[in-house]
Order: sequence, then C-alpha cells, then structure tokens
Amino acid sequence: MKILVDADGCPVVNETIRTAGRHGVPVLLLCDTAHEMFREGAETIIVSKGADSVDFSLVNRVGKGDIVVTQDYGLAAMVLAKGGRPIDQNGRLYTDDNIESLLGSRYISRKVREAGGRMKGPKKRKAEANERFERNLEALITGRREREEL
Repeated sequence: MKILVDADGCPVVNETIRTAGRHGVPVLLLCDTAHEMFREGAETIIVSKGADSVDFSLVNRVGKGDIVVTQDYGLAAMVLAKGGRPIDQNGRLYTDDNIESLLGSRYISRKVREAGGRMKGPKKRKAEANERFERNLEALITGRREREEL
C-alpha cells in the first residue's frame, strides 16, 4: 500500500505525511511544474504542466488498495475503477455509491457556469476538516470500518 497525493493545491499534505509516517506507509506527492513542492517524509514526482497531466500520471501509478488524496471527482472515479481508495481533503471517502452523484453535480455546476451563472465557492477551511481527514485516513490505512461521515 502507498498513498498518492494530487498535491496541486492540496491543503492536507502535511497531515497525510504525518499520518502515513505513523504507519510506515510511503507517500508520493504528484504536482506539475507550476506547483512544485517538496516535503520531508514523501517522494515528489513532478510532471509537465498541462490539463490533467497530474491526474493521468497519478492514475498510471495507482494500484489496487492504494490510497489517493484528491478533491477531483473525475480522478476519484478513475482511481475507484483501478481498485484504489480515494479520499478528499475533508475526509470524505469516494465510493461506488457516491461517485455518480458527485460527477453529476460537477457536470451541472459546469453547465451553470458556462451559461454565465455563478456558484458558491468552497467554505472557509476549518481545523475540524483537517482532524476529520486524519481520522478517516487513519481508518483507511488500518482497515478500520468506523469512519466519520460528512
């Protein structure tokens, strides 16, 4: 098992490394040349800048049972198809049961924006989101069934 992080703009990189480190799980940070980052306790993989270049590089590296940290619903769907276990920055687990509705809401939001409409942006991030993320990531790593739902 390894943890792959869609690191471009990810707010929980440090929490991921800390949690994985307690269990000896390797962490790969994937980012493009515009968002290079290096952290002790993780390997960084830098890909060329381009639409979805990080996503495709990540999905090519994910294996069955690997954990992927991403806020991208499309990437999460590809990870699920490969037997990976995606989780978002707030600790929500992407599953076969919720991915279709998430992709549907993304599609509708895009259509509204294309038509000139506006959507609310994300809420200000709170410390509780980081704590929930760490608890749910720990549950994924250890195989515990109890996880905090959003």
